[in-house]
Amino acid sequence: MAIGAAQVKELREQTGAGMMDCKRALEECGGDFEKAKEWLRKKGITKAQSKSTRVAAEGLVALWKAADNRRLIAIELNSETDFVARNPEFCAFAQALAEHVAQRSPKYLRREEAPASAEDAEILLEQTWSLDASKKVKDVLVSLVATIGENIGIRRFADWQAAENAALGCYMHSNQRLVSFVELLGHNEAPEALELAKELAMQVAGMNPLYISRENVPPACIEKEKEIFQADPSMGKRPEAIQEKIIQGKLEKYFESICLVDQCWFKDDKKKMSQLLSEASKKLGVPLSIGRMLRMQVGEGIEKKQDNLAEEVAKTLAD
Repeated sequence: MAIGAAQVKELREQTGAGMMDCKRALEECGGDFEKAKEWLRKKGITKAQSKSTRVAAEGLVALWKAADNRRLIAIELNSETDFVARNPEFCAFAQALAEHVAQRSPKYLRREEAPASAEDAEILLEQTWSLDASKKVKDVLVSLVATIGENIGIRRFADWQAAENAALGCYMHSNQRLVSFVELLGHNEAPEALELAKELAMQVAGMNPLYISRENVPPACIEKEKEIFQADPSMGKRPEAIQEKIIQGKLEKYFESICLVDQCWFKDDKKKMSQLLSEASKKLGVPLSIGRMLRMQVGEGIEKKQDNLAEEVAKTLAD
């Protein structure tokens, strides 16, 4: 039977489930509201929806690497607590997601982020789950939320395929909360190139550069830094020529802090990353450069809720 928008809206208001889930429930149950509610509960959708507004800033990053190291995949799966992030079922799902991405190669995470022309096969959450063709990825996620009892979300994923002349470097921190990728252009087989790519990935993880080189820094950011330097009260007491030298010196320090090639190597602070690139280039006889970099850290940029332990205990006792 045809399901109208008014019916879907009413079921959504009664259950809090998503519009598409409500439409599907009504279609499966022939428009019967009570059966549709029961269907949503059995699928864990109503329970999952009630937790969807909770902040999930913990979790882990799952990593998948091709046997030839020519393709790397990372996916961040978030939970509300670090305790759940160590749950075996949660960890297994995260790794299965990374392997799913390797098999199905989605281009987008969710429908809202994709162009209108995108097909379900291109959207991770809409794809058929690689381990069970009767379910979509989003259905498996909803079931996990219902089972574990916390809000769980897929925040982002990265799928890198190496360019023909490139080596991929990867570093995963032991706590599985931080991963970094670097693509080194110029050579894809020499041990020196592979080792340098790994060193660069470790540098990205540890020193958190924002850009590869100063040429990548937006001019607006540079001008803003100059304004801040110029605002120093002591600057007005110096000759204009000296002011310019001071500002240039401060800009050099700024670039050293945010640009990968300008940073000092974390293993030897007397050597910059640009020197490592230059030395390896001379040894291999080909110019090496950094094509791209990625740093994915769990919960980065998510505003965490500050819990009051006393209030939480009091609430638990009251319940």
